[in-house]
Amino acid sequence: MYAIIKTGGKQYRVQEGEWLLVERLPVEDGAKIKLDPLLYVDGDNVVDGDDLSKVTVEATVLAHERGPKLRVVKFKPKRGYRRRNGHRQDLTRIQITSLKLGSGRSRSKAKAAAAPSDEPATAEATDGA
Repeated sequence: MYAIIKTGGKQYRVQEGEWLLVERLPVEDGAKIKLDPLLYVDGDNVVDGDDLSKVTVEATVLAHERGPKLRVVKFKPKRGYRRRNGHRQDLTRIQITSLKLGSGRSRSKAKAAAAPSDEPATAEATDGA
């Protein structure tokens, strides 16, 4: 069972229990977050498109980190132009805690369907003929 999620403008293939580094998320350490699924695969069962509202992908934030330093060098020969700059990306380490495929109906809709209707019956419905 795995899912394809999207966060920070990138897509990741995730399974339950694994961790990954993503672009910095604005949440505290130890917080639980819900991620946007793009695809869910469980054996022969593939869920995508409109059915993704049934899929929940939850993760826990483990830590906020910074990536390795990248050296950016600009150089133009025969002109004496040399520039060196560095960059470290802000990252968040998350661990996938659950991948679930729920039912299609939410609890509020299920309660409304189970509750008897308050509307009076019309003559056509009770007539039977």
